[in-house]
Amino acid sequence: MSWLDRDRTIAPPGFNRWLIPPAALAVHLCIGQAYATSVYKTALVKHFDASLTQVGVIFSIAIVMLGLSAAVMGTWVDKNGPRKAMATSALFWTAGFVVGAVGIFTSQLWLVYLGYGVIGGIGLGIGYISPVSTLIKWFPDRPGLATGMAIMGFGGGALIASPLSTQLLRFYDPNSSAEGWVASGDSVAKLFLTLAAVYLAYMLFGAFTIKVPAADWKPDGFDPSTLKSKPLVTSDNVSAANSIRTKQFWLVWIALFCNVTAGIGILEQASPMIQDFFRNADGTSAVSVAVAGGFVGLLSIANMGGRFAWSTLSDVIGRKRIYMVYLGVGAALYAVLALFGSGTTLLFVVLAVFIISFYGGGFATVPAYLRDLFGTYQVGAIHGRLLTAWSAAGIAGPLIINGFLDAQGTPGELTAAAYQPALLTMVGLLVIGFGANLLVKPVNPKFHEPVKTVSKESVLGGTK
Repeated sequence: MSWLDRDRTIAPPGFNRWLIPPAALAVHLCIGQAYATSVYKTALVKHFDASLTQVGVIFSIAIVMLGLSAAVMGTWVDKNGPRKAMATSALFWTAGFVVGAVGIFTSQLWLVYLGYGVIGGIGLGIGYISPVSTLIKWFPDRPGLATGMAIMGFGGGALIASPLSTQLLRFYDPNSSAEGWVASGDSVAKLFLTLAAVYLAYMLFGAFTIKVPAADWKPDGFDPSTLKSKPLVTSDNVSAANSIRTKQFWLVWIALFCNVTAGIGILEQASPMIQDFFRNADGTSAVSVAVAGGFVGLLSIANMGGRFAWSTLSDVIGRKRIYMVYLGVGAALYAVLALFGSGTTLLFVVLAVFIISFYGGGFATVPAYLRDLFGTYQVGAIHGRLLTAWSAAGIAGPLIINGFLDAQGTPGELTAAAYQPALLTMVGLLVIGFGANLLVKPVNPKFHEPVKTVSKESVLGGTK
């Protein structure tokens, strides 16, 4: 297995760095399927005779494991390189689908928790961080653009997975033409096995084609000394161990946690949410299952587009300022959604699209934010540690939204008013995150690594 080693992936002289984004996207578009779970959420509720909260735990476990595995394995990823990490991610992610499918076939919900949640979640974490730090090394002159390219694939995963899953569920379920159809558990299990085979092939393609830059490589015309002229951007370096001792790390952690928790509140409930917001007088929804599935796909576009567009804009206006937009404007939009979102479907969709674009932008911008504050020395490992905020949000977001909804009534019979308490709670979280971001200042020099301990390779984005 030596072909997976980092030294076997070093790019030759003259290698075109623009060939790296497709390799990163091959992984992120696959693991981004996590955002399409609402497509079959109601089917699992019916199959297991469980509550929304019990089924929502599947997603929560996956996100918790994403953050924990990214934190624990971040240094390992930096040391061993992206190819080994991406191949490992592929095996865990697809194995999670297989074990989850067994759980559905046998009606054992705990196996779905173990498969998709624990095993798949480990694959999520390793796969999420592996191409991000690599792209930062290839684009030190435009880190916001780099992280946007890497992470937009994760946001766009549901754009592919949502319509694909809907069609496969219809194909596998002989009763799909029935009025008020809800997919059977058997069809969801078959969907899981199909996705496992497809994702394994694509993720291994990404692992085979990824490259890392040589130790002395830098883009033509790039002068690292110009970074010092930008606010909050340092040319010094902080180790992963020291980063968690700084207040900057925890302030960004809080900002990310609040932004992610609010975004998950919509994404995790997207498909039934738009149906609940627009119910007819007789209790039926004015929004069909097909349109609701299309809404999930639209949010995926917003998630993906926000990751690229807002993160790229951060290269111009700065990371702190763009986070003020995510959190401040996001809070205002959430309040409007809670109070007036049921007025028209157009208003509802526009508000949701902008909110989710900020959610995606927050993810894509944060690696560059960390690079600005802590340097490139161990940015991959620092990013992994920061993703524990995502783990916490993966618990808080679904618990808030599902907890409120379970208390309001029966799934499939809820209205817009049932969502107001949860959505207004999200407004409060975004305001807290806005305040934390305002307090971010340059890192105290006492946390900087001595120049002599940071090798030339690590300054350019490698490992010590």
